[in-house]
This record gives sequence, structure tokens and C-alpha cells, in this order.
Amino acid sequence: MNIAEQRSAPDELIAFSKAQLHDVLINVKGIDFIMACSTDGFELCSEYRKNNYNSGKLAAVSSSILAMVSAFLGEIQLTGCQSITLDAENGKAVLTAVPAHKHPMVIVTLAAKDILLGQLLYSLKEASNNIVKHDQADSLNN
Repeated sequence: MNIAEQRSAPDELIAFSKAQLHDVLINVKGIDFIMACSTDGFELCSEYRKNNYNSGKLAAVSSSILAMVSAFLGEIQLTGCQSITLDAENGKAVLTAVPAHKHPMVIVTLAAKDILLGQLLYSLKEASNNIVKHDQADSLNN
């Protein structure tokens, strides 16, 4: 895989991913910001109710955190990191892996403290699975 493939994805996959993020934003009350980024830290698309975030820095830091946690899980012999939830005094952040074969991504979600976490995690898992399936179908067609 060359560097250009890692940092981006086909426009059609990005549009599909953006639609998936939009569905999560609309269906889960309490989300402020949701973004898909490449695993090497570049923003692909985002949806938001509040946008007081530096999405470039957020993408870079999020991909690094997911990589560090994946390394940690390897050390303790757990496999397939699916999500990381950070619970702070004033909100929650969830990093969700999108293990698409050709264009892996990270979904970054910033939400209110009182969000229904189970509903959010379920919706993010569905979105991730849909993006993976879409990437696989696109790979088969090309």
C-alpha cells in the first residue's frame, strides 16, 4: 500500500463514510462531533453539532492513541481493538477502529457526559461494519 492510499480513500468511500457518520449523529442524542480519519492521522470526513475542535490535530492524536492501545493489547494478549472510551468530567470521547482491508480508518466521536453510551457504541459498531462491507465490495469490483 502506498502512502497516498493510506492517507486517503476513494471519494465514493469517503462519501459513504460521511453518510454513516451523519446517521450516527442524527440517531444518537448528545454527539457534538464525529470524524473519520485515516490510520496515519489524516481527516477524511466529519459531521458535527459543535465544531470548536482542530480536526487536523484531533485526527493525528487519535490515530496515535489507537496505535498505542493496540500495542498495549498485544502485550496483554488481547486482539482486535474495537473501541476506546474516554470518560471525562465534561464529556466522553470514543475512538472506534474501522478495520477495512484496503482503507482502515478511525472514527473519533466527542459527546456529552450524559450520552447513552450503549446506544453510541452500538451505532458506531454498525457504522464501522457498514464501512468495512462497503470497502470490501468496492475492492471486489475493482
